[in-house]
Amino acid sequence: MKIYSLKIKSVLLLLAVITFTGCSEDYLDKTEEYTIDSENYFNSEDDYYNALIGVYDILQSTYVNVLLGEIASDNTLSGGESATDVIGFQQVDEMSHTPINDNLDDVWDWNFAGVQRANYILEFQDKTEFEGKQTIIAETRFLRAYFTFELMKWFGPIPIKGDERFVLGDEQTIPRASREEVYTQIESDLQFAIDNLDYTAPETGRATKGAAMALKGKVHLYQEEFDDAANVLTTLIDNGPYALSDFETLFEQEGENNEESVFEVQYTGEEGAGFECLQCSEGNVAVGFQGIRNYSGPLFESGFSFNVPTQEAYDMFADDDIRRDLSILDIEAWAAETGASYGEGYKHTGYFNRKYLPRKNDNMGDANLTQPNNYRAIRYADVLLMAAEALNRGNINDQLAQDYLNEVRERAGLREVENSGDALTEIIFQERRKELVGEGHRFFDLVRTGRAAANIDGFTAGKNEVFPIPLEEIEFSQGNWEQNPGY
Repeated sequence: MKIYSLKIKSVLLLLAVITFTGCSEDYLDKTEEYTIDSENYFNSEDDYYNALIGVYDILQSTYVNVLLGEIASDNTLSGGESATDVIGFQQVDEMSHTPINDNLDDVWDWNFAGVQRANYILEFQDKTEFEGKQTIIAETRFLRAYFTFELMKWFGPIPIKGDERFVLGDEQTIPRASREEVYTQIESDLQFAIDNLDYTAPETGRATKGAAMALKGKVHLYQEEFDDAANVLTTLIDNGPYALSDFETLFEQEGENNEESVFEVQYTGEEGAGFECLQCSEGNVAVGFQGIRNYSGPLFESGFSFNVPTQEAYDMFADDDIRRDLSILDIEAWAAETGASYGEGYKHTGYFNRKYLPRKNDNMGDANLTQPNNYRAIRYADVLLMAAEALNRGNINDQLAQDYLNEVRERAGLREVENSGDALTEIIFQERRKELVGEGHRFFDLVRTGRAAANIDGFTAGKNEVFPIPLEEIEFSQGNWEQNPGY
């Protein structure tokens, strides 16, 4: 396992001593070097706050989760320049990935880095007392749950160590936990966050009570604990401050952090980035990767044409569904309307993920790597659809499930549905796909509902429900961890 932590460099405090007696050398001889390291940190509120920023910072590097969550599904194809352009993307698209895949390795590394940074704070959570510390600890536990749940979705059960950092050697002594143990920790972290956070964040972009409730509802839904999922999600709907917003501006800059945002990963284009360290970018790298190849025209910037929607994904929308052309850009129609020009990349379909296309802006550095588009990690529409699913699949209340579903459909310009039972279940599944296309959820929705093999070309049941643990991690464990079946 790669071990990550917030590394705080040793600091030498140099004192310029002005005296009238000529004894400055004697004074310096008696002054000890002042250092800050991981073991004598957390002595003030600022220390805890800065460490918390370090945990949030890892969220920006998880852009690849979104890209691959779509590419692995039936919504999009890998795209790019050629069959060898980011080979890891191509392999996931074709379900030919192995334990040697740099991009899957990134998913493991960066999410584990988030867990490790959260554990660093929690290991020292009792060291220093100050007003407001409980909020920082609650946010930390939310973030640990977020990263752990991502790892669980992608790789299955992982090793867990409670409120302590992993250290070298743990990979050979701490086994992968059971599914139940991982979910128990996630739920405990989220419940702590629910109990200790408010619906309003101290600063824009920080976790809230609502974000914790929404994620806890999703965790229950993934385990088919429909009563628990319905309870927490309906409570959130009844008591939270959220509402559906204008879909036309939802994915524009003016739509960021609005009333529909339950949890949003913050990005900025104010700091440049380079290919030598993509995870160092403060911008949303996924956006430039999904841009239109060799594009010249209004509104959008050019990009690398990865993650291109399929014809089927475009055609699943009714003609009167306002979400279609606001979610998926028909480049031929756009070029005919605006006079724009573009190039065709690998597996060109004629469609692009409009939700996360790079818009023209004043971003610094490489425009492909520093796009400021926030990732809408949890939207209120998702909450409504998850609640509808839990109420329906749990045989709890189809009428209320219809009400939540119809809120989403009404915004899209569609008529209400009155179906119940299995017919309602299918409509909810279809609605999730249409509402959330391009946002990284589809593959996992198919897997958790047992529909992946029937919908994804090349998917092997009993194998591709999860991705392989990176080979180097298996080798580091010296036989302590078993690889996922089929890999």
